[in-house]
Amino acid sequence: MSAEYTTFGLAPAIRAGGVLANGDYQVHRDFLDFIVAGRPLLFQLSDLDAVSPLASDIPPAIFTAHVRRLLLEAEAPLTDGRYVIYGCPECEELGCGAVTAVIERTGDGRDDYVWRDFAWQTEERADLERNGYHGIGPFRFRGEEYRGELRRLLSDTEPAARRRVLLIGARAAVLAKLAGALRIIGIGAEIVQDASGIPPEELSTYGAVAFGRAVTDAQRDTVRAAFDRAGVEVAYVNGLAPITPLLVAQIEDALDRSPSARRRLTRLVAASGTVEVEVTSTCRVRLTAYRLDILYRTHTHDLFDDVLTPGTHHIALTAKATKGQSFIVARATGSVLAAPMTR
Repeated sequence: MSAEYTTFGLAPAIRAGGVLANGDYQVHRDFLDFIVAGRPLLFQLSDLDAVSPLASDIPPAIFTAHVRRLLLEAEAPLTDGRYVIYGCPECEELGCGAVTAVIERTGDGRDDYVWRDFAWQTEERADLERNGYHGIGPFRFRGEEYRGELRRLLSDTEPAARRRVLLIGARAAVLAKLAGALRIIGIGAEIVQDASGIPPEELSTYGAVAFGRAVTDAQRDTVRAAFDRAGVEVAYVNGLAPITPLLVAQIEDALDRSPSARRRLTRLVAASGTVEVEVTSTCRVRLTAYRLDILYRTHTHDLFDDVLTPGTHHIALTAKATKGQSFIVARATGSVLAAPMTR
């Protein structure tokens, strides 16, 4: 098979969880994405909500088995020499659908690796004519680079632990509800008032700290000082409003430490009834508005749900959806952003 060489790499990625507008929960997943020719392979597969087999929340033995399969040191899990490249983020069952491909050795001394015949597969055998990704691949990787990226994962068979979030605020009921929502979608959350007594080794397990609006500057400084003394770098989130889906979206954004070029959503600005959103690849974007009334009841409005092409888009919103103090959440596959509506 003739295929030009391209580069192969791995990079941390997330499938952002969240509390959706209809009340459903979307599970958070941390995984390693395949970087082909410097770009996430997942972005080349339309608007696919999926994760690679190299997820952080699977048992170490299964993680190692997936790595060895990609190295062709173990048998293919599917017929015709096919391997799962991306699967369902909720259950990972083939019946939900998976992106599969043939992986083989080729070249002089069979030192190169080729991924070819990509397909969407829901049954034991793939139908390339009906469900093949005809514009994707084949990809040819140099063996030394390919093996080096994957074998470094075997030096420590336990993938990086999922980060937790430290919640600090004055309203216990709001914090408890937020912590419950985060735990449901797979993010650890702890509620404290003072981080100074937390051991450094425990502080290192947190990826973000979320402050409620009533937390004073002095309290924030004390928390930052505790993390600085421990030498732990975390993302700090200033809660926009005591609205659980909004706060979850802010925290998910904070936990995504990938560079902008490897995110689908890179910018969200909401002002004077218009939303400006920037995307890096063709994807479905959903906009939701949240606001509190004078009785602190949450009102939710679905504003926009459509496929956007790469670039910057301006979307006009209705006055009803943005009256009072409103907040906008933009969600795409694997990315989420939140912003206040300014006047």
